[in-house]
Amino acid sequence: MRSSKFSDSQIVAILNEAEAGMQVKEVCRKHGISSPTFYKWKAKYGGLGVSELKRLKEMEAENAKLKRMYADMALENTALKDLIEKKL
Repeated sequence: MRSSKFSDSQIVAILNEAEAGMQVKEVCRKHGISSPTFYKWKAKYGGLGVSELKRLKEMEAENAKLKRMYADMALENTALKDLIEKKL
């Protein structure tokens, strides 16, 4: 997946411009983004501050790490069960 040319804090600032009263069309033209991109960002980041967004990213990274750990443990558990069944 291609990374955005905008940082999270820049995205929040762009959304805040539209909330301040600027028309969406003007905000999109000013920053060189499309309307669908703006509304996708609004759905994902709408109402979040920069600090909240940073915490959200940290939690998503931690969640991904825990999912990988669970998958590894489940795989080991299945392998051990198969080994025990073969010996008995």
